[in-house]
Amino acid sequence: MPSTDSKIALPPVDELLTAAVTGLGGAERPGQVTMARAVQEAVEGDRHLAVQAGTGTGKSLAYLVPAIRHAMETGDAIVVSTATIALQRQLVDRDLPRLADTLEQHLPHKPEFAILKGRRNYLCRHKTGAGMPDDEDDQLFDPREVSATGRMVQRIQEWANETETGDRDELVPGVSDLAWRQFSVHAKECLGAQRCPSGAECFAELARQRAGEADVVVTNHALLAIDAMEDFPVLPEHDVVVVDEAHELVDRVTSVVTDELSEAGVALAVRRAGRLVEQGVADRLKEAGEDLGALLAAAPPGRVDDLPQSLGLTLALVRDAAFACITALGPRNKDKDDPDNAGARKAAFMALDETHDTAQRMLDAFGAESEADRAEVVWLDAGHGRVPPTLRVAPLSVGGMLRDKLFGDRTVILTSATLALGGSFDGMARQWGLRDDDWTGLDVGSPFDHPRSGILYVAKHLPQPGRDGLPEAYLDEITELIEAAGGRTLGLFSSMRAAKAATEALRERLDVPLLCQGDDSTSLLVKQFAADPATCLFGTLSLWQGVDVPGPSLTLVIIDRIPFPRPDDPLASARQRHIAAKGGNGFMSVAATHAALLLAQGAGRLLRSMTDRGVVAVLDPRLATARYGGFLLGSLPPFWRTTDPAKVREALRRLTA
Repeated sequence: MPSTDSKIALPPVDELLTAAVTGLGGAERPGQVTMARAVQEAVEGDRHLAVQAGTGTGKSLAYLVPAIRHAMETGDAIVVSTATIALQRQLVDRDLPRLADTLEQHLPHKPEFAILKGRRNYLCRHKTGAGMPDDEDDQLFDPREVSATGRMVQRIQEWANETETGDRDELVPGVSDLAWRQFSVHAKECLGAQRCPSGAECFAELARQRAGEADVVVTNHALLAIDAMEDFPVLPEHDVVVVDEAHELVDRVTSVVTDELSEAGVALAVRRAGRLVEQGVADRLKEAGEDLGALLAAAPPGRVDDLPQSLGLTLALVRDAAFACITALGPRNKDKDDPDNAGARKAAFMALDETHDTAQRMLDAFGAESEADRAEVVWLDAGHGRVPPTLRVAPLSVGGMLRDKLFGDRTVILTSATLALGGSFDGMARQWGLRDDDWTGLDVGSPFDHPRSGILYVAKHLPQPGRDGLPEAYLDEITELIEAAGGRTLGLFSSMRAAKAATEALRERLDVPLLCQGDDSTSLLVKQFAADPATCLFGTLSLWQGVDVPGPSLTLVIIDRIPFPRPDDPLASARQRHIAAKGGNGFMSVAATHAALLLAQGAGRLLRSMTDRGVVAVLDPRLATARYGGFLLGSLPPFWRTTDPAKVREALRRLTA
């Protein structure tokens, strides 16, 4: 990072924010000013801050301006973490370059920024030069897939000679994970810049160097979690983290610390170790993996509450066979004397360590004396196609990890449009592991006039949704609403099966174009939807949070049912039961909180600009009748509410006239 110039007094945050807004051609927004001041106070007071900032607040500027000022003042980088690639690209390609140009004349130097991703997102020069083993076995795939992968591999090889960053996202069109894995390495496989023959020109190391010189480092929640949890630093030294899209933090961290075990995973470890250890030792692990595969194939999918004797014995066989291979590989520092096999040995150690440690972790998950003492949950995912049945293990809570590893020695700003669920930040704070005395919650509102701009319609007269697809009454209701709106509808469904069933049924009833997620790439479908106001788009989870379509193309958002997690979801059900065993309300802490978050995100698709008008229609009558309905309604924007279908249809006709 450029050194700070202590002779130059930095302007106050309000002045910098005014300069930024003016320079970017915007208008001052009260919520933005309030948020920027709060971020500065939190950073200066070493106190964590959770900020709910509705769509249109301009929260990116509200945290970037005080963050950049702090970086200039201290000489330490600040880290901005996002959940999605879309926001990362928005920050790095649009917001930060323009902001840096605008603030340059007001600061000691022009703010510098960099994006940093996990090592697997960068091309590995050593592996590209055949310095590492090829993990894949073509016999696992049909000839057409191998041929398509081969073409992608060839394109990556050609791109490797041209790219300056090695960043996978810059390879357009993209390639499959299968093809990319031939050219990338996991952090634990990496030889390290000092020992790798290609270390001096390593793309991942060059990205880290750029990040080390920046004032603002943009990364993702997964890498933020890895940096916090691992013994080795991944991100530059920093004392402030801004977590944007903070409602996603717990799920992303949970994904990072979830491990899995399958016959295919064990087979990969065998292939890597088999080149380096005696055949008999490798065969022992291969046989244990085959035993595991046979056992999992015969077992019912779902949560594993008690460890069956057969599974316990098989996991122990896998663990012990992996340890035998690790021992047979010899000392880990032997690579110094055997540089030709260094890459292969490192890859073998990583695969074997993961196999051994995951088997042991699964065995340990069953050692608790009671449900309240349980720390982890194990479940079996059924295989499909060529994906084998897979055993997974995850923590019941990541709050303790976040409290100790992420929040412990730095100031964290957490922000999103949806954090105050049921009108309170407490639910999210508990999931993050924050204690009552070390954080502040702030809702800066939204510039939108929700009661005048939108209607929340709950179809109280409909029957409760069942498990056997959409009732006929729901299809009738959707038809009438879309006809009144003249298309212009985003349909958010709780499952892909429901979205497809509604699409098929309504294409016969409606005269407007009807798109369904899966018909094409989601980004292309959203573009088609935005381009033609008569078009409707139906889909599931990614559309609840990923659609930004201002203007007349989106006047009606239909939500088919309250998006509770599936009753058979192994992680959600285990967390719910665990909280109940400790004396809490498992349903409200897990299921209702999950539903409130998604409902708020889904409803947030309606108003994306100051001129937008429209209706959010929730077909599930439980939102109006159930005891938990008040909590869910308290999580939604303050739209004008009604349960009268005639009023809603008339309002939609007026809006689209």
